[in-house]
Amino acid sequence: MSKIRTPRLPHLIAALFCAGASLPVLPADGHGHDAKPAAAKKAVAEAPAASAAETKPAKPAARAEPPQDPMDKLRERLAEKLGATKAAPSNPNVVRVAARASAEPEHAPAAATAAAHAARPAAPKARAVVSHDAPAGHAAHWSYEGAGGPSGWGAMKPEFAKCSTGTRQSPIDIREGIKVQLDPVQFDYRPSGFRVIDNGHTVQVNVAAGNSIEVMGRRYDLLQFHFHRPSEERIDGKQFDMVAHLVHKDAEGRLAVVAVLLDRGSAQPIVQTVWNNLPLEKGDEVPAKGSLDLNALLPPERSYFTYMGSLTTPPCSEGVLWMVMKQPVSISQEQIAIFSRLYPMNARPIQSASGRLIKESN
Repeated sequence: MSKIRTPRLPHLIAALFCAGASLPVLPADGHGHDAKPAAAKKAVAEAPAASAAETKPAKPAARAEPPQDPMDKLRERLAEKLGATKAAPSNPNVVRVAARASAEPEHAPAAATAAAHAARPAAPKARAVVSHDAPAGHAAHWSYEGAGGPSGWGAMKPEFAKCSTGTRQSPIDIREGIKVQLDPVQFDYRPSGFRVIDNGHTVQVNVAAGNSIEVMGRRYDLLQFHFHRPSEERIDGKQFDMVAHLVHKDAEGRLAVVAVLLDRGSAQPIVQTVWNNLPLEKGDEVPAKGSLDLNALLPPERSYFTYMGSLTTPPCSEGVLWMVMKQPVSISQEQIAIFSRLYPMNARPIQSASGRLIKESN
């Protein structure tokens, strides 16, 4: 029997492909020639095993089918040689879909890898922002005590370096001033609008334009005034309850500060007007109703000490002309207490005079 069937198998395969040319299958040897009898026998022998494997995932209720023709089994095996998966023998489209599906897993790892690489830098970037911004904000915050106190101002930021390296810093203890005939300070103050701000270091009053002083042949416009407790300046070692610093600037950007010493006594009307307009929150700037005449803050006697110094707060810039009024102005205990609740102490320590010339008006 085998001698009769074996020679006919190649011819049957050729006839099969002529009849079903639309199926994407090739002859068993892959070159278009007649397959060898041994290969055909092997395919026929393995066909039942393949058919049994394909029927495993079928639903339990599937209807029984008649025994499959050996030629159909051979065709299925030939299709499997091409890497195709056949869902149903009667649907040739499944072969094409299965071929595409078999290629998809090859691209899936590459897509997953690309997605992983794209997502990987996102988390470090967010951390870098947090680790970078928080220390910077903390380092720039200066105060009058603790880690942010005056002894560390110069190391906080490069622009604060003068606070530790400057040689003409303020405030100083004013001693042994040379008494000379100084030109009086010409105050040109007039009633003006103002705004009060608690800037986190002191209570500051920003004054509308139109107020100025003239001294030593220069005109300086008033920018703002603010308070310190206790007074930063000392006269022959004596410190006062508070001080008001009136900050001016000329057309070339040079600064001149008038210091009005405040000593305990009767209530000060200008100070009370400022306290009446205190903002509720730090950083808030409150536009006040009415106006302010700073002539009422000045002492009756306008004699003064003068020297070259610096700002008493960071960046501690030098080249500031200081004029310290010799006669203090009274301020009530209640007014001192109001400021003390906000700033119990906001005075920079005394700095070295470093042999600077101090002049005192007669």
